[in-house]
Amino acid sequence: MLDLIKSIIIGIVEGLTEFLPVSSTGHIILAETLMKIPGGAVWTKSFTPFFDYAIQLGAIFAVIQLYFNKLNPFSSQKTDREKFQTWRLWIRVAVGVLPAVVFGLLLNDFMDAHLLNFWVVSAMLIIYGVIFIVIENRQKGIAPLITDVNQITFKLALYIGLFQVLSLVPGTSRSGATILGAIILGASRFVAAEFSFFLSIPVMFGVTLLKMFKFFHEGGSFTGMQGLVMLFGFVVSWIVALFAIKFMMNYIKNNDFKAFGYYRIIVGVIFLLLGVTGVITTMH
Repeated sequence: MLDLIKSIIIGIVEGLTEFLPVSSTGHIILAETLMKIPGGAVWTKSFTPFFDYAIQLGAIFAVIQLYFNKLNPFSSQKTDREKFQTWRLWIRVAVGVLPAVVFGLLLNDFMDAHLLNFWVVSAMLIIYGVIFIVIENRQKGIAPLITDVNQITFKLALYIGLFQVLSLVPGTSRSGATILGAIILGASRFVAAEFSFFLSIPVMFGVTLLKMFKFFHEGGSFTGMQGLVMLFGFVVSWIVALFAIKFMMNYIKNNDFKAFGYYRIIVGVIFLLLGVTGVITTMH
């Protein structure tokens, strides 16, 4: 029962933080450290990172559910022009994903092996928190050039995709990097967040499936209890992400991202203190 409660807590953390620009990685590490994960028969060192990646799919299903009609080029409710625009949107998403595919395949394992430590995660939390505040102060009073996701060009999609590559560094936040990049390049906060969600679908599907394949290819397996734990985390992540996405999109209609910047700094400092004092001792 305790293991299921732990999976629910991690699912809540994943769902809340995956699409907010606050670093889901940092928050999950904090939650798992406080719950002494890895540890015990269920939360083994091989299963825990597998679980963390698997429940990301729950968060992705939330995006698909919320934006299904907008992303569906076969919808009978759309005109031919709208279907054409949907196909163009998917092509731009594919262009934006290219840098993450190229650099992710080359650097993902290296980053996890050499940069997944509390120094890097806390530094990224704090640095990007400061950047969010600086960028929002700079943008104050400046009207965005792009106020609709259909205005994003293929060139701009590629540039935003290059910003997404920054999220390979643990603690950066995939959504945070892409949102910042899009805002710097002239997109409104709403468009920046929305396009970030769309980019996440192929990227996170790809990364999660790649990690799963590697897990099984190396002889990994999980017990019935571990499967149940994973199912609970997946469903909870999906449900919570639905509310988190709706909250953020409503929030940024009338607010900027500075609150998230300050929040990142606070969490980064806490993370650093827990690392220095030895509370955080493992990061898978």
